[in-house]
Amino acid sequence: MDDPKKSFKPFIPADRIVPEFTVTSVILGIILAVVFGAANAYLGLRVGMTVSASIPAAVISMGVIRVILRKNSILENNMVQTIGSAGESLAAGAIFTLPALFMWADEGKAVAPSFVMITLIAICGGLLGGSSCRGRRRRQIKACFLGTWHSCRI
Repeated sequence: MDDPKKSFKPFIPADRIVPEFTVTSVILGIILAVVFGAANAYLGLRVGMTVSASIPAAVISMGVIRVILRKNSILENNMVQTIGSAGESLAAGAIFTLPALFMWADEGKAVAPSFVMITLIAICGGLLGGSSCRGRRRRQIKACFLGTWHSCRI
């Protein structure tokens, strides 16, 4: 049996240049992030749980980019799915932490947060999460490719 590391053939060859970070992918990603973020915020505050938007964002992005816009770029689909998923994750992080500030304000232990303070908290949370993922990304991809990371093994 052939070694899968030696017979690996990438989906997109290294010599082919395919656009990934395009205006289409960013705009569509932001739209999906806002829609799924709002839906997750409502669901989380109403029911107490959220759902992942990764798969719906991926399916919608494939439908819009491939069917409506007639493009065939898997990297653009990946970018849209990532942006949409990040938006719903940011909303989930906010709805599970910010109500505590309002509860403390009702008890007189803190001042109720303003809209600006809530926005700054969400921006800081997003930047902190993004920067912590950025540092681990290359190491995790390398470990996954080499088969040394337990969750990547088949």
